[in-house]
Amino acid sequence: MPSDLRRPERTFAIRQLCLEFKVTPRALRFYEDKGLLAPARDGMNRVYNHRDRVRLQLILQGKRVGFSLNEIREILDLYDHNDGGAAQMARSLRKFRERILALRAQREDIDGAIHALEEGCVRLERQLSGLRPDLLPQAADYDSAMRSRLDAAE
Repeated sequence: MPSDLRRPERTFAIRQLCLEFKVTPRALRFYEDKGLLAPARDGMNRVYNHRDRVRLQLILQGKRVGFSLNEIREILDLYDHNDGGAAQMARSLRKFRERILALRAQREDIDGAIHALEEGCVRLERQLSGLRPDLLPQAADYDSAMRSRLDAAE
């Protein structure tokens, strides 16, 4: 298609991306300062293109699963290689597998900590019931209050 008949690429203002991805303008400027995003400029305004939007989406997904900004940059920087995305896919796959292992280890640690705390609660409740049973309902109230807070957060 002749260049004069092509549609202009869709662009996004900072406000549009902030609303869509529920991030602050400060976060977008931070990612720009870190070299993860490179919007064009129209005077003082940042103009994001489709590539910037996709990169932002990948940055946020990476952060959500616990990747550092350096790890995200490593993956994003491979996007520009002329290999059909193979290098990026291979690097991503390796990083994903590593992250899965790390998260499984964290889950085991968390499960162990919860188990230890539950055992501690049982032991303390038993001791407290012999010393000051009037204090036990407060401990039980705390447990139900925490459950209510967790339910409200979901």
